[in-house]
Amino acid sequence: MDRVAAARDDLFAALPDEVEVFYAAKANPHPELLRELRTGGCRAEISSVGELDAALRAGFPGDRILYTGPGKTTAELAEALTRGVRLFSTESPGDLRRVGETALRLGLTADCLLRVNNATGAAATGIRMTGVPSQFGFDSETLPGLAAELREIPGTRVAGLHFFPLSNAKDEASLIAEFRHTVATAAALQEELGVTFRFLDIGGGFAAPYAVQGTRPVYRELRDALARTLDEHFPGWRSGAPQVACESGRYLVADSGTLLTSVVNVKDSRDHRYLVLDAGINTFGGMSGLGRILPVSVEPHESVGADGTPASLAGPLCTPGDLLGRGVPLPALAPGDLLTVPNAGAYGPTASLLMFLGRPAPAEIVVRGDDLVSASRIEHTRIYDHGQAL
Repeated sequence: MDRVAAARDDLFAALPDEVEVFYAAKANPHPELLRELRTGGCRAEISSVGELDAALRAGFPGDRILYTGPGKTTAELAEALTRGVRLFSTESPGDLRRVGETALRLGLTADCLLRVNNATGAAATGIRMTGVPSQFGFDSETLPGLAAELREIPGTRVAGLHFFPLSNAKDEASLIAEFRHTVATAAALQEELGVTFRFLDIGGGFAAPYAVQGTRPVYRELRDALARTLDEHFPGWRSGAPQVACESGRYLVADSGTLLTSVVNVKDSRDHRYLVLDAGINTFGGMSGLGRILPVSVEPHESVGADGTPASLAGPLCTPGDLLGRGVPLPALAPGDLLTVPNAGAYGPTASLLMFLGRPAPAEIVVRGDDLVSASRIEHTRIYDHGQAL
């Protein structure tokens, strides 16, 4: 938990004081992390009723939550509105109408951000989220022509814009350039839409190492650069006109976690060595099953043996896709030896194939300093419908 608090403090220090921070719960919705970030001043960005429940249980009030995602159903929207959420990111006219229709049935009005799929971007590094056909966001070039329609959808107020142009920017200069581009685009769209924005979410892109050795970057130039850009394009932002927010997931939690796994078997096959572990894509790095092999970095938990043969790290699942890495240099290891994967606090069990083959979820141990905070394990149970709709 100390690492989470340190990351939060670093991010807050890198941003102007007036900028709010949403924690993207998809990075790690563990209740202890959510509580820590709430008490430290973060808001919550969620994309499901499961994350909604986790955020509310962690003490986030509904008015501190932003509900996002391209597939928000009427039932999900009704639950969110009933439980106090009033701010929604919308991806299309149909999505905005669905929010409005649901709010009207409940006698409410929802504040809605229009997520923007910007036609252009500034950063050449990181994972780009815009500029291509996508289920995410309104194409920026179409928004002016939709302005009259979007302003008049019953049950909604267009509160502002939501951007998320890239993830995990590789350097501070790229991140600053992207934020400058985003803010300039937002100012132009405000004029073209004829709406005075009350809220502007400029997204994230804050980097962190994932399953490899390394440290979080410290952003020393961002604070002043972002403030100058906002002063230029939104002179009232310091007094909340509009309220400006960023969002972050991995930066806040990635370096707080370490995956501890044990060697189950060592196997040589046609001049290739495999270490079969008790953790695989059901525990960490579920995207490996889609062909995105993680460049994991592992090391023995304790000093063992002499230099060994580079090995593929296989998990315990009955699928050839259960690989955490190939050709990983390691010393000679034997069954029972322990390995650690660093910077594993983001996109772990809940971003993996947790239910595949019915294997138990990993134990999650939370500590603060030398003190145990909690020990828990996710458990899935089947619920049967006995005459009531699920």
